[in-house]
Amino acid sequence: MIKTTSWAYRGFTIANYVFLISLSVLCILPLIHLLAMSLSSNNAVATGSVTFWPVEFTWKSYQFIIDKPEFMASFIISIKRVVLGVIVNMVLTILVAYPLSKEAGSFKGRTVYVWIFVFTMLFSGGIIPLYMTMRSLGLLDTIWALILTHAVPVYNVVILLNFFRALPKELEEAALMDGAGQWRILWNIYLPLSTPSLATLTLFATVSHWNSWFDGILFMNTPSHYPLQSYLYTVVVGLDTLIKSNTDLEVLALISDRTARAAQIFLGALPILIIYPFLQRYFTKGIILGSVKE
Repeated sequence: MIKTTSWAYRGFTIANYVFLISLSVLCILPLIHLLAMSLSSNNAVATGSVTFWPVEFTWKSYQFIIDKPEFMASFIISIKRVVLGVIVNMVLTILVAYPLSKEAGSFKGRTVYVWIFVFTMLFSGGIIPLYMTMRSLGLLDTIWALILTHAVPVYNVVILLNFFRALPKELEEAALMDGAGQWRILWNIYLPLSTPSLATLTLFATVSHWNSWFDGILFMNTPSHYPLQSYLYTVVVGLDTLIKSNTDLEVLALISDRTARAAQIFLGALPILIIYPFLQRYFTKGIILGSVKE
């Protein structure tokens, strides 16, 4: 057993802190650079003067982006997708994880269902069958094509399943003796005790829906129905989505396409940056409890 006061333990701890802090800095520096570039003038960005602090501070890039109807429309679509998608994800995750958390003796066929869900984590039909399914259901160019394709995140089911299994079985046995049914046990006992895990899975679902861009390109036939990340993808790969009139050309001459793109990308990441601190305190506890099986 290693003593916590030994030099080896202290050296290992210091090395861990240095490594993790360095990794955190490497992850945050690109975002800081992006923010500084979006708040800098065209000349400063063009000459490469911007590093991690705005040069010739200006809000013009953000004013230009916010005034774009395409950006605001895609932003609203992403908000709708996140709200509907997270609700669908959490409801189905709970309804799948709760029965699968039971022992095989109390739920016949449990093992078969578990393997069916695990199989989907390893194999999929591919993009073409998925697209044909959405087309046959008449869901192309609708927000439900973005939601239903991610309706049951199996990884989240596994985390919540193991969290439920870690709860004392005596709670359910006592509730059954008092005449409670499974729905009441789930709603009044399991869910209130699962707040850390549910908050963590809500964060996972929010980030997944907000950051997803490829399905918007795949299932939306008209760019006006793109969610925000799909719209940002079209902005990053081509400047033509930014330029719609001579006025836009005049404004871009002042702010540059690089500052405008940086502003759009930062605005796209901002909601997650705001939400994460409120759920972060549940994150570690939810992951640990949901990933350890008794």
